[in-house]
Amino acid sequence: MTDRRILAALVLASLPATTMAQRARPSNAWPTSTPAAVGVNGKVLDSLDTEIGRGDYGNVDRMVVIRGGKLVYDRHYAQNYDSLYADSARTPNALNAGDMTGPFNYFNPWWHPTYRRGDLHTLQSVTKTVTSVIIGVAITRGDFPSIDTPVLRFFDTTKVANIDDRKRRMKLRHLLTMSGGFDWNENLPYIDPRNNASVMEASHDWVNYTINLPMMREPGTRFNYSSGETELLAHIFRQATGMDIEEYAARHLFGPLGIDRWYWKRIPSGLIDTEGGLYLEARDLARIWALFLGHGVWKGQRIVSEDWVRQSVTPVLPVVDRPGTPWYGLKWWLHRNPADTTKFVWSGSGFGGQFPMAFPERDLVVVFNGWNILPGGKSLPLRKTLERLVKAVPEVAGK
Repeated sequence: MTDRRILAALVLASLPATTMAQRARPSNAWPTSTPAAVGVNGKVLDSLDTEIGRGDYGNVDRMVVIRGGKLVYDRHYAQNYDSLYADSARTPNALNAGDMTGPFNYFNPWWHPTYRRGDLHTLQSVTKTVTSVIIGVAITRGDFPSIDTPVLRFFDTTKVANIDDRKRRMKLRHLLTMSGGFDWNENLPYIDPRNNASVMEASHDWVNYTINLPMMREPGTRFNYSSGETELLAHIFRQATGMDIEEYAARHLFGPLGIDRWYWKRIPSGLIDTEGGLYLEARDLARIWALFLGHGVWKGQRIVSEDWVRQSVTPVLPVVDRPGTPWYGLKWWLHRNPADTTKFVWSGSGFGGQFPMAFPERDLVVVFNGWNILPGGKSLPLRKTLERLVKAVPEVAGK
């Protein structure tokens, strides 16, 4: 054996087993097609592409369209985030709390919107939806308790502040539907230091910060957007299963879906950031939405129960109590289908413009990534975009 071959053999032998397995794995890429071949009006997608490309909607980074299990449209949009947010990255504010070079400086292009300037894009609060999916997988596998279990069962109540009968009645179901009842205000811009989510992210232990808050209302009675409620689920998952939620996802969700690249931030105490810390490549994020279109089955393998899929996308509470606004399921945003308001588009929603969505009657998955994070700027008009997409894609018979 030559010296060069010996060196190559030593290098291969020194690689971690997971790295070698990933290199040996057959391609998991989506099969590709064209919009016309799968019945999509490509002119609508082209017009969106043109508008995004010229900056009509601010900083949009990606648009991916999958119909019938085939990738038919994929566009990247280059943005100079080093320049766009340079001043904000260096000026102390609620969106760069802590170390100015760290992972919770939302203006630092080493961390946002992509991980180390690569192709793994921050999902922000779409992480909440993925967290719900992981819990559904664990319930399907018998590893997680009923979502009607009281939240305080997973805490040492001698160390929890502001316990009253309402907090005692709070269940996992309420955390999953953003109706826990905590005194929490996340309706302010995230750059506002009075926003509870910004205060939480500036603290060392996000779980303690949240569980110790006083209650404002009876659990389950009203939707109130609260990132802290989802962070509680990271602690609860570990207590219930004995496993870190990221490791569980790697084994039982990401692995079966063929997702082998991701990054998931951890909070200062070391717990996984389930409220907004996951990064995925857009085509991999689409796999999770396609899994739900398949009623929890991926390539013939049952990953999550059909019952959990059904519960997840069943409207529980209106986001705002007025006609035409979205509803909320088990961490899923449910927008009324513009073509038929008795049906819903299943969506995630993340700070900056993260919008994965599934159109069940159209066998369609669309993912948008963006990074519009300052108040008052341009952003993708979600409702009008939904209207254009449903007009561009016919319903599938029998769906």
